[in-house]
Amino acid sequence: MILMRYLEDIGSFFLMIKKVFESFTKRSVLRYLILKEIDDLIIRSLGIVAFVSFFVGGVVAIQTALNMDNPIVPKSLIGYATRQSVLLEFAPTFISIIMAGKVGSFITSSIGSMRVTEQIDALEVMGINSLNYLVFPKIIALLFYPFVIVISMFLGIFGGWVAGVYGGFVSSADFITGLQEDFIPYHVFYAFFKTFIFAFILATVPSWQGYYMKGGALEVGKASTNSFVWTSILIIAANYVVTQLLLS
Repeated sequence: MILMRYLEDIGSFFLMIKKVFESFTKRSVLRYLILKEIDDLIIRSLGIVAFVSFFVGGVVAIQTALNMDNPIVPKSLIGYATRQSVLLEFAPTFISIIMAGKVGSFITSSIGSMRVTEQIDALEVMGINSLNYLVFPKIIALLFYPFVIVISMFLGIFGGWVAGVYGGFVSSADFITGLQEDFIPYHVFYAFFKTFIFAFILATVPSWQGYYMKGGALEVGKASTNSFVWTSILIIAANYVVTQLLLS
């Protein structure tokens, strides 16, 4: 029974994706909705992303410095470790899980509230494809998600530099040498490739949870919790698959 329920959920998810790209809403209305979603999902997330990125980058640099007991190991390793940690995993994956909590819960609760108050039914009665109206602008808005990750990468590395240099763990010259050491441009492609996959998951899974939820106002909270859990699981699973395919 549980297996059948999961299969049914997977089927309804892909049917939702198919319907999102059918019967497009009027272009002028879509333009307004997309700009609104960019503001809600991207712009309003910059504060928490900047805060977390700066301090986690600093923590990575400090922990690397404190675990370097061997005097033979060059101090530039602090900059190298900070760059690799932020570029490969922290910025794309860790920030995406934070966004699953912030953006995912917002999407699920907003669509779920519309379901409870029968606004979605009203859209369907008016002949509007509710999935295109509600979900498509979110998918387009989250195509700008890589810009958030760029800011996260910059602030993470900058936070590492501030913590390392002003904490007395490494000189500015050594840290910058470490940043430039053994740099592989392909890693940037890898980071942004999985960022686009995470963006699609962030837009669609919470939307599916909100759109197909059943019950009253109490269930909106449960749907938001399920949305965060499943979005995080899919992000981590996708991260493993992409890493295995692109880096192994």
